[in-house]
Amino acid sequence: MSILPAVLVIALVTAALRLLPVMLLGKGGKPLPPAAAFLSRAMPPAIIGLLVVYALRGTDLSAPPHGLPEAAGVCAAALLQYWKKNTLLSVFAATACYMALIRLL
Repeated sequence: MSILPAVLVIALVTAALRLLPVMLLGKGGKPLPPAAAFLSRAMPPAIIGLLVVYALRGTDLSAPPHGLPEAAGVCAAALLQYWKKNTLLSVFAATACYMALIRLL
């Protein structure tokens, strides 16, 4: 049995869910409803905060290197985000910093 029909259904549902807000709200003609405007401002920082907590949940501060790679990664991400305002750059650079430090320390 082929999984192609399942993949096609999943792709169609995903595309429909992404197109639905554009079809309902238009392309910038109407302002967002207040709840959607609030969520568009509040969700990105909340998601980033949740990801930071999730990423640091297993950090052992009592064993060497005492969380240094994790702290350096978080600082690199925060500084780059403040400086360049580019989330993708911040995430990639912080990951590279963390990976380099766990290999070196």
